[in-house]
Order: sequence, then C-alpha cells, then structure tokens
Amino acid sequence: MPPFTDEEYLAQEAAALRRTDPVDGAVKLPEVPPHRSHDPAKNWKRSDPFQFGSRYLTEEDDVFEFNAWDHVETDDAYKEYAESQYEMQRQAPVSDFDKNRFNSNPAKWWNLFYKNNASNFFKNRKWLQQEFPILAEVTREEAGPTVMLEIGAGAGNTAFPVLANNKNPYLRIHACDFSKTAVEVMRNHEAYDAKHIQADVWDVSGDCLPPGLKESSVDVAVMIFIFSALSPTEWNQAVRNVHKLLKPGGLVCFRDYGRGDLAQVRFRKGRYLEENFYIRGDGTRVYFFDRKELSNIWSVTDTADGDEAVPLFDIENLEADRRLLTLTTTQ
Repeated sequence: MPPFTDEEYLAQEAAALRRTDPVDGAVKLPEVPPHRSHDPAKNWKRSDPFQFGSRYLTEEDDVFEFNAWDHVETDDAYKEYAESQYEMQRQAPVSDFDKNRFNSNPAKWWNLFYKNNASNFFKNRKWLQQEFPILAEVTREEAGPTVMLEIGAGAGNTAFPVLANNKNPYLRIHACDFSKTAVEVMRNHEAYDAKHIQADVWDVSGDCLPPGLKESSVDVAVMIFIFSALSPTEWNQAVRNVHKLLKPGGLVCFRDYGRGDLAQVRFRKGRYLEENFYIRGDGTRVYFFDRKELSNIWSVTDTADGDEAVPLFDIENLEADRRLLTLTTTQ
C-alpha cells in the first residue's frame, strides 16, 4: 500500500553547529541560546522531519525580538476570538445563488485568477527538497526512471524548482491543473522542457486519469495547497484517483491549510460556504483542515476484492506547523 507522507527536513553540515574554543586569555561571552540567535548559521529553522522550526518561546524571551516563534499553542483568548469569528461567519453565509455560482464551475474562477496573475502571484517553492526529502532523492543522477505527478500545479511553482535541481536524466514530471489558463502559463514558461515535463488539464476529482498516465504508473504525487480547493463532496474520489495512479509503495507529499489559521479567522461576512469552507474575494474556494479530519480522509478503505476493508494508504507522518507571528510598528 502506498504510504502517505508530509515530511520536513533540512540537511545541516556539522561545521555549522561547531564553535571554536576561545584562545588563551580571551574573555568568553555568555552563550546566546540558538533559538535567540540572529545568526542564520546558529538558528536553523529545520533540522529533522516534522521539527517545524526550533525557535521556542520561553518565559525569559522577549516575544517581540523575532517576528515568528515555532510550536506555540494558541491561548484561550485567541480561541475565544476565533470562535466568535466563526459564529459571525455562520450567521452571514454566502447566498444560495452565489454558492451555486462558485461551486458549479470552480475552474472558471481559477482561470480568471491565473489570467490576472499569470505566474507572478505564488513564489517558487525552493524549500521543497528540504521539506520533502523524496523530491531530492528522485532528482539525483543515479535515481533511475521516476514519474512525479504534481496535482494542482498552478503556474508550476513546484514543478519548475524540482526541474531546476534535477540531475536525473530519467525523471518525468506530469504537472496537472484543472485550470486551462494555469496549464498555458506552464507551457509558456521559459523552463518548460518537454523532455522532462508535461503540463495538462486534469481534475483530480473527476472520473478519468491524466493524459499520458495509466494506473500504477506514478512514483511520487505532490499535493500542495490543492486539496483545500476541492469541495468536501469531492475528497473521496480525489483520494481514490491518487491511489489508482500510484505504484505500490508510491508516496504522496501533502501540505494544506490548517484549522484555525489566521486566514480563516479573518474571513468576513458573505464568505462562508459551509463549515470550514469559504469563498475568497477572487471566487476561489478554500477549506481548512485539522489532523483528525485529514487522517480520516486518507484512511479510506477498499472492499472491492473481498469482505474485509483494506486501507488504501498508510499514513507515515501527519503533523501541524504552528507559529506565533508578532507585528511591531515603528514611528
């Protein structure tokens, strides 16, 4: 069964963690804890899968010294504020007319989005090989024949950085999106090389497979901020399509929006479609997940070949990245 993974990793050289002993007669200054150091060589953001940063906030720290702190649990005041916001959102949902308008043809709104923004909105994800080690492995010269499928590829902000680091002559990337405008943006990109990448229109929640791919043909599937654009009614079919495409032992690299994200809390009236599901100002949809919900989604089973339910995926890692952001003003 293909495992499901969302790993984070940053390779560190040992030299970056060593300090030179002071020479005789020198005064040794007090050590600055690594999490408070402003030196990038000492304040590594990630060192192990799912560490999600090492800047821990303690009672001795000045919260305003940095603009972000890792692993900070939300306090009761924020939770109460968030709940009051959710209740306000529920009381002022999207009208039935607009709900039908946005749900009936979601690709239309993504086409408009990419028409207006082309490839300028999202930054290239240069952190991919740090956070998903498999994407570094498949690009090695000796990796051998490998098929990578990016689902919800957008303007190619995942596919092209992977391609830029690729040394594997046998790597083949299929970059799919249900927005035809996004696919056109990818095909017109200066780095688009038909030898290694193929961009096509495809809806992961549909009833067909992507062009050029067949069942059990994909080694790695990448799904970054794409599942949240689907309606909850589309999740099951999407998961089954991904499973159908993956080879036995294939991997899914997944990342998406978490429940309670500041973006969710900030939604105003007239954006609520249903619980945790919203419409943005540009007409695109977004859902906010929690870990238990994602675990249930990816624990889908199959009983087609027998009476016993068999899980389609093994979940290897499923974690949440929590950060406290601080804002300061200057006079």
